[in-house]
This record gives sequence, structure tokens and C-alpha cells, in this order.
Amino acid sequence: MHGNDQQGFAWDDYELLLKRLNRSKSLLYLGDNAGEIVWDKILIEELLDRFNIEIIYTVRGFPILNDVTMEDATFVGMDKVVKVISNGFDAPGTLLNRCSEEFLKKYEESDLILSKGQGNYESLSRENCAIFFVLQVKCPVIARDTHCHVGDLVLKAQSNHVPSHQ
Repeated sequence: MHGNDQQGFAWDDYELLLKRLNRSKSLLYLGDNAGEIVWDKILIEELLDRFNIEIIYTVRGFPILNDVTMEDATFVGMDKVVKVISNGFDAPGTLLNRCSEEFLKKYEESDLILSKGQGNYESLSRENCAIFFVLQVKCPVIARDTHCHVGDLVLKAQSNHVPSHQ
């Protein structure tokens, strides 16, 4: 697990994420695109090796666009590495008022949340919780909100809960 790779993050809260991972006992990992789940699995295996942390991986409840589903998670063996749960619905983001009770319970109980994708950023960026967002900025609105540019990669702590200067 390395901070700045070739392109690097335009907004990089990597060191803060490491500090939070060291202090956290549980991580809720919000998956995004089906094509990324292989990389998610590798990252999760690395996190499990490096940190004393329980990880739960979440998928969409039903197919939507190219987002990861339970079928994808089973296909790559994610369920053999960590517990996999569904968020219970089919929106390209995480709308808490539509999530399953199981998801909401884990969301509330988790010490830390790692949220992938712009859709999850759009739906959760105003929530007051210990959440880190990993996304590629795809539009001017999110570019302005993240203080980045369209096309930039972002690893950003939720500013309402985890100040970037910690």
C-alpha cells in the first residue's frame, strides 16, 4: 500500500488514512465498479495483513450501471476474505434512507468507512462520520467541491469529521 503512485492523488489524505487505520477496529469498505473488485480484494488483503481490523465489504443490492454486486464478489472470492453485505438497493451511490437495516447497522457501528466512487461521494460527502473517499473527479461540480480538477484522483477525509490537518 503506497501513497503517491505514478499519477498520485490531487487531494491526498493517505497519511491521515494510515493513522485512522491504526486506531480503528472496524472498516466498512463501500465498493464501486465491478471491474475494480479484483483490486479491492488485493487492497483488503493488504489491509488485513497490516492492521488489526475487521473489514466488511459492501456491494449494491441489485445491478445498476457497472457497480459491483454480490455475484461479482462471490466470483472473485471476496466472500472468502471478508464478510460481504449488500446495501439493499440499486442506486449509483449510497442513499442512507434506502439502505437495508443490515447495512445501516454496520454503517453506524464501523469505526471507519472507506467509500469508493463519485456516486458514493455525492451521496455521503455531507454525512458526519469517519469516512474517507477514493474517487476520480468526473464533473465540474465535484471538482469545485473537492478543490481539484476533472480527471484528478482524490483520497479525501470527510472534512466534517476528520480534519485534514490531523
